[in-house]
Amino acid sequence: MKTGSSRNIPRTLTGVLVTVLCIAGSLSQHAQAATSADNMPLGRQAVAITDGQYPASYFPNTELLGPAEMRITALGTGMPNQTRSAVSISYLVELGNGDKFLFDLGAGMLANLFSLRPDFAKLDKVFVSHLHVDHVGDFMPFHIGSWLSGRYTPIHIYGPSGSTPALGTKAFVDGMKTGYAWDIATRTGALPDAGGKIEVHEFNYKQENEVVYQENGVTIRSWPAIHSLDGSVSYAMEWNGLKYVFGGDTYPNKWYMQFAKNADVASHEAFLPPQALAAYFGWDLAQATYVSTRVHTEPQAFGKVMSQVKPRLAVGYHSVQSPENNAAIMDGVRKTYDGPLALARDLMVINVTKEDIKVRMATVDEYVLPPNVTDAYKKAPRTDTKHPSKEILAGKWEGYTPPPMPKR
Repeated sequence: MKTGSSRNIPRTLTGVLVTVLCIAGSLSQHAQAATSADNMPLGRQAVAITDGQYPASYFPNTELLGPAEMRITALGTGMPNQTRSAVSISYLVELGNGDKFLFDLGAGMLANLFSLRPDFAKLDKVFVSHLHVDHVGDFMPFHIGSWLSGRYTPIHIYGPSGSTPALGTKAFVDGMKTGYAWDIATRTGALPDAGGKIEVHEFNYKQENEVVYQENGVTIRSWPAIHSLDGSVSYAMEWNGLKYVFGGDTYPNKWYMQFAKNADVASHEAFLPPQALAAYFGWDLAQATYVSTRVHTEPQAFGKVMSQVKPRLAVGYHSVQSPENNAAIMDGVRKTYDGPLALARDLMVINVTKEDIKVRMATVDEYVLPPNVTDAYKKAPRTDTKHPSKEILAGKWEGYTPPPMPKR
């Protein structure tokens, strides 16, 4: 999708799924050096994209990300009452410098993340917008799953404080560590010790466009969002002249209008309009109107926000996805916004360069396995493996003898 002029941008961008795509040809030495064979399913090769000619679908680990390119993948775009086609909110952002970031880890997103077969050793930075289950419900499953699948360093979670200490990110993580203490204890020793650790970086939710992360040429800032209670935020990531904005959940607010400007990709919730929300849940119209227009951002309001922010691409998410609901959202947005637009679906992929933005869908395997772990993971320090007590071990059935343990 050319972005030099609005005349070259379709008013609505949709992903197209195709069944089979064969990418043939020999790899250059550069491509071979930049590709991990451990992450590559059999029969696939990673190639560099030339002249902006992307395949119609994104097949994970078949494309080398350009050194000045950003790739955004929607891992979840739906509601707390998730469906098979729309789990709760999460976005993966990959950069040409090798860095990877996760924004929110809503319930259900982990299966979509695993379907991409990522290098989990590099997935150690998480930014949460607020502490609703549809934004952090898969935090501990991700922590354990990535620890099992190649991550041997601590997870770093960045998130807002709350109006009281008990309502902030640190308290949330402390509670998760307590609740999952048995699980973590059983894996410590069998898995790399450092991979079981969680480092919390809590910041003041009231800060306005202040830096919360700055490393390797990447700067991430936060500002307040208006949603349910104090303690919600939005983020902007800037790298290599590109800017991605993740709104989290929010009512239209002055901070987003100011700090999301000049975004290449600006994502913001585009919630169901009241009538459609009432019909879907069986709510009365008053409750649906309150939720849609006071706690969230309904489609016409989303359109007004994007008409002011003017991103190269506006991305709406956080809806109950069905043909009729998507039509209701689109109709509302187009009453107030006529710019470049994508209504996000799970596994929608957005490639961003200074010249182009390409929107399409990922095609993934139904029974994908995680990538093989690296030698660094295998050699990472471990304490002694944990075992049940002698009292419990005395209950082993004498009719079975396990095979001998191989040497490491």
